[in-house]
Amino acid sequence: MKKIRFDTRDTKPKLYGLLIVTVIAAAAAGLAVLINPAGCAGVVCVITAVYCLITALALLYSFREQARYNPYSYNTIFYFGFAVFALFVMATHIFLAVRIFGQPDVYTAEMIIRSVLGSAKNYMIFTSPFILAFSVALCVSNVSLIRHEGLRPVNLLGIILSVLLIAGGVFIFVFDYSASGSQTEVMVHDIISNLLAAVYLYVECMIIGTIVADVMTARYEPDKNIDIMIILGCGLKEDGLPTPLLRGRVMRAIEFYKKQKEETGKELIFITSGGKGSDERNSESAAMKSVLLENGIPEDMIVEEDKSTTTYENMKFSKEKIEQIDPEAKIAFSTTNFHVFRSGFMARRFHIRAIGIGAPTKWYYWPNAAVREFAGLLIHHRLKQALILGSMIALYITLTVISYSI
Repeated sequence: MKKIRFDTRDTKPKLYGLLIVTVIAAAAAGLAVLINPAGCAGVVCVITAVYCLITALALLYSFREQARYNPYSYNTIFYFGFAVFALFVMATHIFLAVRIFGQPDVYTAEMIIRSVLGSAKNYMIFTSPFILAFSVALCVSNVSLIRHEGLRPVNLLGIILSVLLIAGGVFIFVFDYSASGSQTEVMVHDIISNLLAAVYLYVECMIIGTIVADVMTARYEPDKNIDIMIILGCGLKEDGLPTPLLRGRVMRAIEFYKKQKEETGKELIFITSGGKGSDERNSESAAMKSVLLENGIPEDMIVEEDKSTTTYENMKFSKEKIEQIDPEAKIAFSTTNFHVFRSGFMARRFHIRAIGIGAPTKWYYWPNAAVREFAGLLIHHRLKQALILGSMIALYITLTVISYSI
């Protein structure tokens, strides 16, 4: 498979064509119902399956093109996560179409509405082995992390998410089978059940998309034409020396530089980005500079940025240094593998079109760190998520009401 090249596209991919396809599919399904109300179920099911296939392909294509435009984006996560769900819905409707054509007297058009309505819950069942394995991995990694770093609230995020995922799934299915009372009461119960399933579906799709985006960006290797390499700080030991995590980021930057020098002969400038914390003897920038000097990097190739205390400030203050060196420079940044995606997102907020490289870390850091990165990314896109999640909830509520009206 040909490698996706990051940042080779100048315009953001659009999904306007999918709106046209949606209108055509709805019109085709409506026409089938008008022509043959009694025997339209199979045709409508095929139309739904084809529509889901087109949607999945459009989302996967947009995922690829988004990586070419800006891989560090909420859209990257969304496109892949929901493409997988669209493929699942397509597969279920192909299966349903075969059964409808085989037993047309048993399966009716109402079955299609109920199939779409139950798609979120069915997807939960289908992906439950993945959710269980993911939750167990989170718990195991958190236990290892706590053993190495101690019991801190941030080190419990993975366990908390695991409990929420498993308990949430169990609750939805138990609640779904506890309906009783009048038809109106059952309908209200189903609306609540489907609403909860829609929320769970959204979270699950975003988790899947985040995992894929994290792995894709962490493993990416930029072209060897970089002018400036930003190294992001992450804390020091009590004696002022770099932690293994920080030293790994510096060594990853040096490794890239040596490969670039060997392949193209091109030099680059290192920006060591990290300030001095209240409990630190010296700045992270100074500590990183010492490691660079120890490994033979000339001092005139190192620019210190020693004001930042967060990833946001890393990029903000590094941008000021870049403007002084060369505003047109090709930029890369070095950080820990699980931190690449969100760091790239922060860089784009300051219009730094930079490509990240990831330094390896201990296995128990990754799952819990991925949860922190996931939470951080979602916080920055509250409006977009509200619109998407609100649309999903509205769709499932509408379909529930329609299913009780037939």
